[in-house]
Amino acid sequence: MEFPNTSASNHFEQRSLWKREIANYKDVPIAGILGDQQAGFDGQTCFEPGQAKNTYGTGCFLLMNTGATPVLSKHGLLTTVAFKLGGQPAQYALEGSIAITGALVQWMRDNLGLIEKSSDIEILARTVKDNGGVYFVPAFSGLYAPYWQSSARGVIAGLTRYANKGHIARAVLEATAYQTREVVEAMELDSGHKLETLRTDGGMVGNDLLMQFQADILGRNVIRPLIQETTALGASYAAGLAVGFYKDFGELRDNWGVDNTWKPQLEDGARQKLYSKWKKAVTRSFHWVE
Repeated sequence: MEFPNTSASNHFEQRSLWKREIANYKDVPIAGILGDQQAGFDGQTCFEPGQAKNTYGTGCFLLMNTGATPVLSKHGLLTTVAFKLGGQPAQYALEGSIAITGALVQWMRDNLGLIEKSSDIEILARTVKDNGGVYFVPAFSGLYAPYWQSSARGVIAGLTRYANKGHIARAVLEATAYQTREVVEAMELDSGHKLETLRTDGGMVGNDLLMQFQADILGRNVIRPLIQETTALGASYAAGLAVGFYKDFGELRDNWGVDNTWKPQLEDGARQKLYSKWKKAVTRSFHWVE
């Protein structure tokens, strides 16, 4: 097959441009290499065992520092390397992956047309005072941590004639918080560390209603940092430490700041009642695909 001369010319010019760009960086060292979630973990300065961050995106990815000894999970989590600096021992983490969180908001927007843009979900959810007994388990392609149920499928439970689109919107947001609590509980059981606070980042952390409910259902403080692009921040931290731009972890901790903190406002009895209903709804999603 022959390509038009214009395409061949453009291709040649593009290759020449890339060669010139590469030549400009030939003496620049590669000082840090991190995975996406590990970079976010470092950007949140989770350098001590028991510290954890949760990234709220299309899905959720929660990591907890477990120190220099890898912890093999017995509760549906993954063991991963958190970071390794120079000749120091590697530090490990437990990771819990949740498949559908922000993607559920997109589904509300694109498939049901109940909102025009993703940020409208909070406005709609605030039209009601609670979930009205409605629970949404977004097992669209199964459930990830801590269940690993590939045969599960999505269900909306607790519907009555009283329920409206505001209750469904609220159930959509609450599903993210409930799934996060399940992963946190599994991490505490595996690691032996009780989570004190949860550091958050990702596209959904601008939703104040979600962040407050996350604190309520966890019974812990939830913190949003000043710099929320934590993946890029963590990569720059690793490179900066490697070349001596940053002195140590202490300097990085000093650079980390709080934008907002949400404190639990629910009484423990109400918290447990809501969570038990969620756990009941989750079981209804199991084994749908035979």
